Amino acid sequence: MKLNELLLTRSENKCELCKSEEPLNVYEVPPQTYSDQDNCIFICEKCQSQIEKRAELDSTHWHCLTESMWSEIPGVQTVSWRMLNRLKQESWAADNLEMIYLNDEALAWAKATGDHENDGAVDLHRDSNGAILQNGDTVILTRSLDVKGSTLNAKMGTVVKNIRLVPDNTEQIEGKIEGQLIVILTKYVRKQNA
Repeated sequence: MKLNELLLTRSENKCELCKSEEPLNVYEVPPQTYSDQDNCIFICEKCQSQIEKRAELDSTHWHCLTESMWSEIPGVQTVSWRMLNRLKQESWAADNLEMIYLNDEALAWAKATGDHENDGAVDLHRDSNGAILQNGDTVILTRSLDVKGSTLNAKMGTVVKNIRLVPDNTEQIEGKIEGQLIVILTKYVRKQNA
C-alpha cells in the first residue's frame, strides 16, 4: 500500500490535527531521513501554512491540539508538542504542555528542529503599509529606485507584476522591471488592490 493510501485510511480523510475535511496534504514532519506512516501526517492547508510559518498563528484554530496531542501516531504527537510550545503564552496551551507525554525518542525528535524555542511570531513578507505579500502579487513602487549594476532607474509608481518572495529574507522580493529581474526591498512597495 502506498504512503498516501495508508495515511488516507488512517486519517479517515480528515486532517490529523484539526479534523478538517478540506483538501489534505502529506506533511513530512522534519527532520527525517525517509518517509513512513509514523513520521508523515495528513493535514489541511490551514494547519500546514501555520506550521511552516507562512501564515499568522491563529490560536483559536489550534484548540484542536487538546485532542490531537493524545494521538498514538508519533508524527501527530511531535507536531502537537511543537505547536503547543509555540502557543505556550496561552493558558490552555501551557496546561496541555504539562499533560502531554512523549517518550524520550519522540521528545528528542520534537526538539530537533529547535522550533519549540521560538515564540508564535511569524515573519511574513509585508509591504510598506504592513499588508501581507504573496507570490504572484502585483505591487507598486513607493519611491524611485536606482538598480545596482545597471543604468535602470525604476520610477515611483512603477507597477511590478507577478512578484516572487525571497524565501530566506522577508525584507526582499523579486520582480521584473523593463524585462530585468531585480531584487526590491519590501519597504519600498505597496500591494496593489485587486
